Amino acid sequence: MTLKTLDNSLEVLKYFSKQTPTWGVRELAKEMNISHSIIYRILSTFENHGFLIQNPETKKYELGLRFLEFGQMVKEKLNLSDFVLPIMKKLSEEIKESVFLTWLDGTDGVTVEIAESSQTIKFSVSIGTRTPLYIGASCKTIMAFLPENRQVDIMSKGMEKFTPETITDPDEMLLDLEKIRNQGWCFTTGEYSHSVFGIGVPLFNSKGEIIASLTLAGPVYRKPTGEKLPEIVKIIQYAAMSIQRYFDQYSFKLYND
Repeated sequence: MTLKTLDNSLEVLKYFSKQTPTWGVRELAKEMNISHSIIYRILSTFENHGFLIQNPETKKYELGLRFLEFGQMVKEKLNLSDFVLPIMKKLSEEIKESVFLTWLDGTDGVTVEIAESSQTIKFSVSIGTRTPLYIGASCKTIMAFLPENRQVDIMSKGMEKFTPETITDPDEMLLDLEKIRNQGWCFTTGEYSHSVFGIGVPLFNSKGEIIASLTLAGPVYRKPTGEKLPEIVKIIQYAAMSIQRYFDQYSFKLYND
């Protein structure tokens, strides 16, 4: 296998997302501007090894259970369920909203742990959800603490407008990121979804580099206002400090450490 073939193969996997979980050979070949015969060989190889499965009726491919196995291995490596999840559950019970941990991965944030609210109407997100760093409290909290050259590089790749509240102007975004960095937390309303608010705080590795965020989110009609907002922020920050101490104490080996 040449490096070019390997690069194409790994690039193919990136196209399987929550928004487009299935692909046919020709439509993926057109999307990637690669010969359909090459795409077919790549997809077939992944299928043979259990990384993809083909729907016998539509003939389209989707991710296989092999990724679930790998995902569980990564989760166990992080030891999130043993220590971090109880902190998140306690925070969720106290504030009565969903809490999730988002990890920095390239130009995206990936949800790696969740403590869902017990309320009937709540914010829900799936583990493994990948979101661009320029949108929403969980991801913008991370982006705000990246070096400015990385922020500019992320924005240069384009910023999709998910809702009318999504910031897509680079200058406006830089000002917003500076504000988040200075105050140490991020509060957004309706940026990723019209009906959701989010409050995020940062988490760092042993070198002081941003690696993740802890975020509370819920329906917009329950968003904290006035004096309630700084009170909620302090509660989230306290929970984040407990997680941060765990990371520091055990020299946690994270993706970006």
